[in-house]
Amino acid sequence: MKVIRGFKNFPLPPAGAAVAIGNFDGVHAGHQKILKFLSNKARELGLFSLVLTFSPHPEKILGEKVTKMIQTLEQRVREIEKFGIEALLLIPFNQKFSSLSGRQFIQKIIVNTLKAKAVVVGQNFRFGKNREGDILLLRKLASEFDFQVDSIPAVKEKGMTASSSLIRSLLQRGKVAEANLMLGRTYEIEGKVIKGKSRGKSMGFPTANIETKNEIVPPGIFVSTVSIGSQTFPSLTNVGDCPTFNQKETNIESYIINFEKNLYGETIRIGFIKKIRDEKKFKTEEGLKAQIKKDLQIA
Repeated sequence: MKVIRGFKNFPLPPAGAAVAIGNFDGVHAGHQKILKFLSNKARELGLFSLVLTFSPHPEKILGEKVTKMIQTLEQRVREIEKFGIEALLLIPFNQKFSSLSGRQFIQKIIVNTLKAKAVVVGQNFRFGKNREGDILLLRKLASEFDFQVDSIPAVKEKGMTASSSLIRSLLQRGKVAEANLMLGRTYEIEGKVIKGKSRGKSMGFPTANIETKNEIVPPGIFVSTVSIGSQTFPSLTNVGDCPTFNQKETNIESYIINFEKNLYGETIRIGFIKKIRDEKKFKTEEGLKAQIKKDLQIA
């Protein structure tokens, strides 16, 4: 999949494009349905398959609220690539772009610039200044400018509709099992292994501490996995401020079960499977060690 940054670098497809539009943060089950449909639609019509997405998230520019992203941009690109899409067009979202009316966005960007012959969106898709455009306006403009529109219904799991906002809320509360259901996969963060305070090692549980660019790191103690390259290992992960030792900064550390290799400087991925408990303060180090042993038995 080719990643194209900005309209100036976009090569016009000779036969026209099938375009999916959205933020796609998390590439959750609903997004996956859209991407599968896009790939099949483009193949069926002989069109160039293209995902149009934005960075940063519009809410970060418009100042509506502080939005923490589920994935880094690199993670989002890797997930989208899995669906056989030919190109991803990344548009810098800024005040000028946000001032386009719904009609201007469709006419200038989708029709004139991208030469879209088919547009695929979620059923709650909104576009244009102040989110004025909806699926009804999109269908009206599609008739006027001669392109097809497909609106893909939302995906529901156990009565919950998969959405990026719901997944963000679940992850921030440590409800990773529920978030994973919406994502259709295990939630992952990634980062470089750094030197910690070696407390785990002194207690007999050496951990890999990481620094991450991921904006959402679920708090608590988790059954997890650690992936190093193509290999994945079972692990126990702690995210918190180590209250037993009165630490102030947040720590992300994983004890990889039956693993002894030195990982300093390597990039690893931590997958959050299930929360065991909240972090808590123990009176003694021995009390903490006993609890870690119990956590490991669960893991």
